[in-house]
Amino acid sequence: MSNEKPRMLEVYLQEYEKLKDEQTQRIGFRDNLLYFTLGVFGAVISFAVSNKANYYALLVIPWVCLILGWTYLVNDEKITAIGIYIRLTLSEKIMQETANNDIESIFGWEIAHRNDQRRKRRKIEQLIIDQITFVFSGIIGLIAFCILVPQPLGITQVLCWIELGLLIVLGIEIVIYADLAKGR
Repeated sequence: MSNEKPRMLEVYLQEYEKLKDEQTQRIGFRDNLLYFTLGVFGAVISFAVSNKANYYALLVIPWVCLILGWTYLVNDEKITAIGIYIRLTLSEKIMQETANNDIESIFGWEIAHRNDQRRKRRKIEQLIIDQITFVFSGIIGLIAFCILVPQPLGITQVLCWIELGLLIVLGIEIVIYADLAKGR
């Protein structure tokens, strides 16, 4: 029976290690999505303005914003979920195994970085950047298309309204998942 406790502690610590590995990979992927998105914008805009016949390519920008923005959001949510699981569930299991009731002595960094005085400001700034990158850019693409092609076909107008609606939904979801909370 006494051998079981160290084994469970070892299992929990391995779980922590694997979760941190996944979190690190997701952070890298999520952050690279911003650069990739900007690169796609540049390519689409370059193509679109190279010839008047290519203005319809501007309608690709909202779809890029939606697809990559949603992928960014899903990864960001998983990163946050891993942190919550470590702080609230895994830490409790480890505290029980070690008879240590001080979470900060077990997962100090997991708690400390959420209590930083500038965290909320950084999270708001990130929220604004995410909105600019994935929502505002798509809306600008739609506005540019509407200015450059003042009377598109009816089906294209419907597509523009659908894209606008989906961008608004994405913007709302980005706000909902912003994780502005402080502390545990």
